[in-house]
Amino acid sequence: MLAEALVLSAILFVIGTFGVLIRRNAIIMFLCVELQLNAVNLSFVALSRYLGIEGQIFVFFVMTVAAAEAAVGLAIIISIFRHYETVNVDNFNLLKW
Repeated sequence: MLAEALVLSAILFVIGTFGVLIRRNAIIMFLCVELQLNAVNLSFVALSRYLGIEGQIFVFFVMTVAAAEAAVGLAIIISIFRHYETVNVDNFNLLKW
């Protein structure tokens, strides 16, 4: 059971990493980061069965950070879309000097 959960977690994390590296749409990249966070949560829960309840406590912290990241990230994406009328990260240079 532990091995299957960790393999699934690794697969989800790799899919999220490739999504962030390959895609240029800010919303898709944002969703891939959320997929990576969910993969980490899955591994924490799987390991908490064998190593103690501390893994599930970390899941609550990761979920809190993910909720804050979702709120701030979507606000930034909406702001960028209003300014540039696109969410393709290659088409804007807002954070460059």
